[in-house]
Amino acid sequence: MDDKNIQISLSGRINSDNAASTEKNIMDQLAGKDVSSVVLDASELDYISSAGLRLILRLKKRYPDLKISNVNSEVYEILDMTGFTEMMTVEKAYRLVSVEGCEEIGRGANGVLYRIDQDNVVKVYTNTDALEDIRHEREVAKLALILGIPTAISYDVVKVGESYGSVFELLNAKSFSKIIASEPEKMDWCVNEYVSLMKRITSTEVPEGKLPDMKKIVLKWAHFMKDYLPEEAGDKLVRLVEAVPEDNHMIHGDYHTNNLELQNDEVILIDMDTLAVGHPIFELASVYNAYVGFYEIDKEGIMQFQGFDAETGHKFWRKALSAYLGTNCETKLKEVEDKARIVGYARLIRRSIRRKGLETEEGRAEIECWKQELVNLLNKTDTLLFNPNELEIMAVTDNLAEVQAFVEDWLTAMDCPLKAQMQIGVAVEEIFVNIANYAYAPDQGIATVRVEISEDPLVVTITFVDHGIPYDPLAKDDPDVTLPAQERMIGGLGIFMTKKMMDNVAYEYKDGSNILTLKKNL
Repeated sequence: MDDKNIQISLSGRINSDNAASTEKNIMDQLAGKDVSSVVLDASELDYISSAGLRLILRLKKRYPDLKISNVNSEVYEILDMTGFTEMMTVEKAYRLVSVEGCEEIGRGANGVLYRIDQDNVVKVYTNTDALEDIRHEREVAKLALILGIPTAISYDVVKVGESYGSVFELLNAKSFSKIIASEPEKMDWCVNEYVSLMKRITSTEVPEGKLPDMKKIVLKWAHFMKDYLPEEAGDKLVRLVEAVPEDNHMIHGDYHTNNLELQNDEVILIDMDTLAVGHPIFELASVYNAYVGFYEIDKEGIMQFQGFDAETGHKFWRKALSAYLGTNCETKLKEVEDKARIVGYARLIRRSIRRKGLETEEGRAEIECWKQELVNLLNKTDTLLFNPNELEIMAVTDNLAEVQAFVEDWLTAMDCPLKAQMQIGVAVEEIFVNIANYAYAPDQGIATVRVEISEDPLVVTITFVDHGIPYDPLAKDDPDVTLPAQERMIGGLGIFMTKKMMDNVAYEYKDGSNILTLKKNL
């Protein structure tokens, strides 16, 4: 404190007997000083009566920024019931906790998690003035719990060194990071649990206005990046983010294996202060950064943060992405990964620049690497949106296996009967090869394959879209399969078989696109 910012200690009891002398003592300490703010330290104050409250009220009127700190629970209750906590800042006294020698069990964007005993952990916030952050995290954690997301709620706020901490009960909990590092054979189990909870989060609708809008946050990153990217790339980044639709589904924002704890066979999500709403591409971007993006230059860094090596991190990311999208199709995985990387790199570059990265040789090299990757991705990406059941792929026969694998993944997941799988497989081959051979000839172009499954009745719908020359494969007459071989025309059997094996086949040309739809009733 200095002459402008004065701290005055209160002690013992302030009542009718000593309120006047206490007030005179305070005013003597303030006399002759150009005071900006006054803090009353109540750490030694045991009791206050209405006479003491009147004293504080007079001080508040004279010094509008008056604050009371380190108030014990009994005095706080009096200040709260008389409305003083509403009219001014009143800070409770906090229990002191030391984390010296404690096991670090997790590290997130805004704090570090330590185990302080068998039953309890404390999250120590990076921000030394973290009381507002703690209040926010408590509120959003309660909201998440009400909406069905398993999370731990802080039951106490403590002082840890110069910062603050939230205390949680996590009995014998073990983070997924530690499970993967110590029991690598459980990798697939961790992936399945991790993705299951992530799907639960991103499918949870949040009431309007309860959580920050991640799109607005990412849009700020994009506008920041315009000063550091070529003009065309910067403009395109902003356009891509602006084109992402508003979405009120939950995202965690810092979803990694340090923030998932296994407690008595129950998976608990922690570190909830980054909770927001938005399109799942924003969640996938933070997930990519957690396992790959942050460590593309410094591959040793992931060991310090996650507790496993870069190879394990990349493996976990790809397995999790595959499980989340419901496909092993490499083309689909790469498509969505590239979209996530665009958002991820924008965040990484901005973060590094704001942390003085441009002032060091290492930082400049890191930023330049991410910037080149970002520009390359922007040159070949027209949307950040993705549809898990949709595959965009070059319409060439070499990609047939990718298309078939993509469709088969969806059919297998829904337990499609083997006979129907075979029939759909034949139809998919015939249609895709037809597009590959004729849609863009002699050039090449993109085909989109979409798989949709509806219930009651159970129907599989597969749609093929290309932007080639208008061509209706259903317009030709069916071949006469009763003719002997010598009289038959070559060709036409593929479309014929497709129509026979599917329950409905339809074609339309719309908005410059050939659209062919197959339906199979199951």
